[in-house]
Amino acid sequence: MQRSLQHRISRAPRRALLATGLLCAIAPAFAAETAAPDATDLDDVVVTATRTAQTQDATLAAIDVITRADIERLQPRSLPDLLRSAQGVGIGNSGGAGKLSSAYVRGTNAGHVLVLVDGLQVGSATAGTAALQDLPVEQIERIEIVRGPFSSLYGSEAIGGVIQVFTRRPQSAFAPTFSVAGGNYATYKASAGVSGRSGDGWYALNLAHDTTDGINACRPSPLGPFGYTGGCFTDEPDRDGYTNNSVSVRGGYRFGQLDVELKALRAEGENEYDGNYADPFFPSPNESKVVQQVAGARARYRAGDAATFTLNLGQSLDRSRDFGEGVFFSLFETRRDQGSLQADVVARGGTWSAGFDWSRDQVDSTVGFAVDERTNRALFGQWQQTFGAHSLQASVRRDDNSQFGGETTGSALWGWDFTPALRLTASYGTAFKAPTFNDLYYPLFDNPELQPETSRSAELGLRGKHGWGGWSVNAFQTRIEDLIVFDWMTTDANHPFGMPINVGEARIRGVELSGNTTLAGWDLRGSASWLDPRSESAPSDGNLLPRRARRSGRLDADRSFGRFSVGASVTGASRRFDELANIAELGGYATTDLRAAYRFGTDWNLALSVNNVFDKSYETVRYFNQLGRNYLLTLRYQPAE
Repeated sequence: MQRSLQHRISRAPRRALLATGLLCAIAPAFAAETAAPDATDLDDVVVTATRTAQTQDATLAAIDVITRADIERLQPRSLPDLLRSAQGVGIGNSGGAGKLSSAYVRGTNAGHVLVLVDGLQVGSATAGTAALQDLPVEQIERIEIVRGPFSSLYGSEAIGGVIQVFTRRPQSAFAPTFSVAGGNYATYKASAGVSGRSGDGWYALNLAHDTTDGINACRPSPLGPFGYTGGCFTDEPDRDGYTNNSVSVRGGYRFGQLDVELKALRAEGENEYDGNYADPFFPSPNESKVVQQVAGARARYRAGDAATFTLNLGQSLDRSRDFGEGVFFSLFETRRDQGSLQADVVARGGTWSAGFDWSRDQVDSTVGFAVDERTNRALFGQWQQTFGAHSLQASVRRDDNSQFGGETTGSALWGWDFTPALRLTASYGTAFKAPTFNDLYYPLFDNPELQPETSRSAELGLRGKHGWGGWSVNAFQTRIEDLIVFDWMTTDANHPFGMPINVGEARIRGVELSGNTTLAGWDLRGSASWLDPRSESAPSDGNLLPRRARRSGRLDADRSFGRFSVGASVTGASRRFDELANIAELGGYATTDLRAAYRFGTDWNLALSVNNVFDKSYETVRYFNQLGRNYLLTLRYQPAE
């Protein structure tokens, strides 16, 4: 079920929400590397939770950071595989590498998480989600994942949280890098890059290639009176391969108090999947050529320690051209122009921020959308201050959209360090999700009168940091109203099959537990999540929301023996249902991954990962297969810092 099919099924009840949960014990507390968007690397600095630089310990929000060191330790095959390691994030994958992958944060819909690359929003305005599977992991320096409502800082989509990807940056004066990898399923990877700093300038250039023959993406569903009744709606038993070629470039220079940076990422992919192009009633392609591109410029002026002014301009592109047996089938393309101007002023012991965001979505498609462009303008303000042992963060934002009008959101977060090692936090926030172009304008399945989905969230947290490690526990509740669901019964001459309407409601309650420590030389990290995600709309009132495990979790263990290191991860999830009626069950599962690495010389490293060691058969989306036992051997050259 690839993006072309997603564009079409988004008109159906898929908007009734999707999500996640988690079981196990304790979770990763990742050490933060540089997130400050200038040439100076600062340890433990994050930016996504406040749109300003602050230490990870100082944040009041629930946040995880995945560094480049974590990526090389975990050896993930893809970005969705990497996100599985994060607290509160569930992944639904439709058949292996390059196949449609969705992230469900804290039990919310796949469209309820905002995805940024270097501060610029990415994703499809027609499907309403970002193509995580097409963002190459070799181009990533770090990832910040903030859980909770953040529309008051970022606008639409940030109901469940924000995932921000930062591309590769220089770590020394001059550093060439190189890697090659190979594994089963005819998997081959290669990357090369060069980066450095000289005086007040910096640069980074990276190339990456990834290809695999893949697996048979979809198993056939039972035959009904009109053919196959689920999954990919066909039986095409073959291997569905994937190829991705990418390049990223960053460069900048500091002119006294002004620094300027240019950045760009482009990934081109070719994907095979199961489809039935020849079906005269419900044709679907089985190949796609995709492009994910983001490019921008940032200028920042620092007026001493009192004020900082930042201008960000950029454009993102999401393109999918679909084919059936080599014959062109359809095009879906989103081109998003965007810009922001932000001022951060330090006054009266606090930090005051104000800004203006602007974006324009333009859609180009073989589908005849009645409207193919919309513009959003927003004003936002934020206050951060510490009063002794107490910290406060409050923000408000007003979005004005050319399609649906205005939406105001706000949030307030409080923290109390009642001992040097313990912090209590509490927060409340509102958020919203704008309807997609498919919801609004897809011919025969549209409703231009749709309003945004809205949410109210409350959270209470406690975390500790000790000499032996750290831990956190967070309890939260989110209520989502005006969910866009497809009503098959509301028909007229222009909508013979029904239309999407704002009637859905959902309530998600959850508890998250995480921790890290060192025991007998082993670095241990773990997480566990308990969710109660339920519909509050007839006729499914009380049913569990689709694809959300009520219990899930992960445990990581790693140890170094000089130049040699080993590690293991166990990931588990309880049973879920694939649809809102709670009839089609997805069984619970647990997978075990093993890894080992040997550093020879100063700059060379040989790493082996064996994933799903016990060859567990499981599904995260019904009828779509997942990789069995798989391995990857990687040789990497990277000069020691």
